[in-house]
Amino acid sequence: MKTSISSALKTTLKATACAALLASASSAFAQSSVQLYGQVDEWVGAQKFPGGKTAVQVSGGGMSTSYWGLKGAEDLGNGYKAIFALEGFFLAQNGQYGRFTGDTMFSRNAYVGVESPYGTITAGRLTTPLFVSTILFNPFVDSYEFSPMVWHTYLGLGTFPTYTTDQGVTGDSGWSNAVSYASPNFNGLSATAMYALGNTTENGAKKWSGQVLYFHGPFAATAVYQYVNFNNVPSDLGSFGASGVPGLKSQSVAQAGVSYDLKFVKFFGQYMYTYNDEQITSWHVNTAQGGASVPVGPGTVMASYAYSRDGGGLDQTRQTASIGYDYPLSKRTDVYAAYMYDKISSMSSGNTYGVGLRAKF
Repeated sequence: MKTSISSALKTTLKATACAALLASASSAFAQSSVQLYGQVDEWVGAQKFPGGKTAVQVSGGGMSTSYWGLKGAEDLGNGYKAIFALEGFFLAQNGQYGRFTGDTMFSRNAYVGVESPYGTITAGRLTTPLFVSTILFNPFVDSYEFSPMVWHTYLGLGTFPTYTTDQGVTGDSGWSNAVSYASPNFNGLSATAMYALGNTTENGAKKWSGQVLYFHGPFAATAVYQYVNFNNVPSDLGSFGASGVPGLKSQSVAQAGVSYDLKFVKFFGQYMYTYNDEQITSWHVNTAQGGASVPVGPGTVMASYAYSRDGGGLDQTRQTASIGYDYPLSKRTDVYAAYMYDKISSMSSGNTYGVGLRAKF
């Protein structure tokens, strides 16, 4: 009898322990998650930079830069979550990581943070609010090959000797050593503030930005401001001297954008004012972009035009126009064809054209 009772007790205890273990595991899986995601984008075509020569190429990132990422969240209770993300760009045409030689492995995003009912705080390498506003309010979104607004914003300063211009934004589309706060969404209205340090004893090295976004039905709008006094490391803005920008001390950028979706056509508009402060003098650049996307069959026709004008500096104008068609093969895969014309005063015109395939996962 004792043996029978003992055996039954052991069986009961084992069953209870297994049930507790399974419940614990189930609870853990329910409270945390990790996701793998990304996209691969390749295009074939030809490109001629302003003042340059035509190069036929197989290249990456025609409509979007290829990248992969891991992100996760753990429920901490009471509306709080611990979050993280690691996202890296890569060049599918040759297998290299990064957007260019020398780029870091997780240059898209690399952060940890906490979500709460009062907003989200993150720290690490973060995508800037200016980049978010730039890509949300032009029809070619984040294309570094065919978006006129991306070219005028991010493919200006630092492009020497490919071509010479003193237009464009410093500080990259992502900032390292940064801390960000994003507010909750209040009926379509949200705000973000970001601050980045040089991580040295030079306390004056800083970058900061603030952004407001508003979405309401077919209407959307943004306003963002960004200030930088270093690019990658403190006191390095003087390195833009080769582009005709000697002794650059700091740069301030203000950008506004709007869009309106009428279903049969969606309109986009942007204005950006860039102020550059040099050791001896200063100059500014005015930039405007207008565009539209139109559903045609199962796909979308996109068109955009951007114009920039110097107020001082090298006294340049830049005009860039693009047209393209994006056709979805499935929910995650699309093919596209696009053409872009690019003209900087006193240089021969540039152009880019090609077809590509983008697959998301």
